[in-house]
Amino acid sequence: MSERNRVTLSDVAAVAGVSLSTASRALNGGGRVSVETRSHIAEVARRLDFRPNALAQSFALGRSRTIGILAQNSRGAFTEPVLVGAVAHLGSREQACLLYDTGFAPEKLADGVRRLLARRVDGVLVLGDGLGTQLRSVTGDFSVPVVYAFGLTDRPGDSCYVPDSEMAGRLAGEHLLALGRRHIAHITGEEGDAAAIGRERGLLASLAEAGLPPAGDTLAGDWGRAWGAAACRRLIDSGTRFDAVFCGNDQIALGAESVLRESGRHVPDDVALVGVDNWEYVISGQTTRHLTTVDTGLSALGAAAAAQVADGRDAPGVHSHPCRLVVGATTAGLPSDG
Repeated sequence: MSERNRVTLSDVAAVAGVSLSTASRALNGGGRVSVETRSHIAEVARRLDFRPNALAQSFALGRSRTIGILAQNSRGAFTEPVLVGAVAHLGSREQACLLYDTGFAPEKLADGVRRLLARRVDGVLVLGDGLGTQLRSVTGDFSVPVVYAFGLTDRPGDSCYVPDSEMAGRLAGEHLLALGRRHIAHITGEEGDAAAIGRERGLLASLAEAGLPPAGDTLAGDWGRAWGAAACRRLIDSGTRFDAVFCGNDQIALGAESVLRESGRHVPDDVALVGVDNWEYVISGQTTRHLTTVDTGLSALGAAAAAQVADGRDAPGVHSHPCRLVVGATTAGLPSDG
């Protein structure tokens, strides 16, 4: 439809048989308009394919219809899916976004806050870069809702959306136990990282419920593939009996897998492997399933956090977003291209 032929609010009011001001109040959700009249006007607007002018709506409602986004690392491998999920959700609600990539510098964060305050945004979404370090809370700087995603803040009571790390560990443990594995070792990332702590807790809980101890002590290092390989060598050299390894992320799992194969152990016949992150799909978009992994649902997490901002809801506290198990060749023996 051309701009000249576009349906206006006056057209909707005329067809609905109401005044222009009544039509405006009904469609903007304000004023004293009966339920029946509001429903009638909304139906007319749908039938005429009326598309309100966003700028005019903003003036009428006294809102910018813009959500500010402060990201520590918007191009990060795991931050990007969170950002995409958030922006897609806001777009579906015709909310504009204003993104500032603050990096990890306090002065850049402060500058981003000042810029958003000047823009009079309707809400703020702060994107962290994982659970390894705390985000500085900016909730007190704004009078509008502030929600955090993929990060925890230094202020109790902030609304933070994070992957359910404990659920990730439980899913991995329960899957391995269901396959008949009884000697499950654990190699994870940085000690003290909230994600690593949660994943270990979930695994140990699933083992405890089965009446089983872990195979040896948890080996903690970093999140890289080289550490996965080094830790797996250490596990083999220790003489610990194990028939499965739950790894804190997919990179650790791939490093461990390379050492298992070098040692003559077959995956998954001798040792089953589970990682976390669904790296093959999230990062590269591959649909083949070599590594059994836990997908932390980052895009959906971003959408959930954005929904709270857009709704203006008061939902303080940590919101743990559910994960899902993705079964691949390293536990199921499926054909693999890898």
